[in-house]
Amino acid sequence: MPRNARLKILSLLLLLSIPVALEIEAQKVLRGKASYYSDRLHGNLMSNGQRYHRDSLTCAHRKFPFGTKIRVKNVSNGKEVIVTVTDRGPYSKRYILDLSRAAASQLGILRAGFCQCEITPLDENLPPSLFPLENEAEELPRLNLTPDSTATYPNPAWQRDTITNSRATILPLQK
Repeated sequence: MPRNARLKILSLLLLLSIPVALEIEAQKVLRGKASYYSDRLHGNLMSNGQRYHRDSLTCAHRKFPFGTKIRVKNVSNGKEVIVTVTDRGPYSKRYILDLSRAAASQLGILRAGFCQCEITPLDENLPPSLFPLENEAEELPRLNLTPDSTATYPNPAWQRDTITNSRATILPLQK
């Protein structure tokens, strides 16, 4: 086999293996400590430009892009919550995640202030209502939405003899 053909086959195999490696990396589970924001920060600007609200299910992470949905599981009691990355932090090396007060409340860590947790980034192609939780008893249905090819549309304005404006007056077209 000529050298060029071998290089083409090798490069093709390499290109085919890259998406698989990226997909495996995206579903990686991180483990560490999570804390929650102080109530004094309520209303302050976050790194994404929005104001922090303690009743929203948001978090701060050092590297995940803004808008990434993350499942956070409290290892000690098994409670889970899905949060959105809206800020950068935490700035302490001991913690890997800062949670909003509402998210910390759902995980049951308000009294302790922190917890050991597992963090899993979720598939961004799913709508938020279809993010699966491990402790759900039944599978949520998925919608199969396909466009209808038989849809009809009214005649465009350039094909009509008259044009109607918002006051329902008919104006003759000039030719």
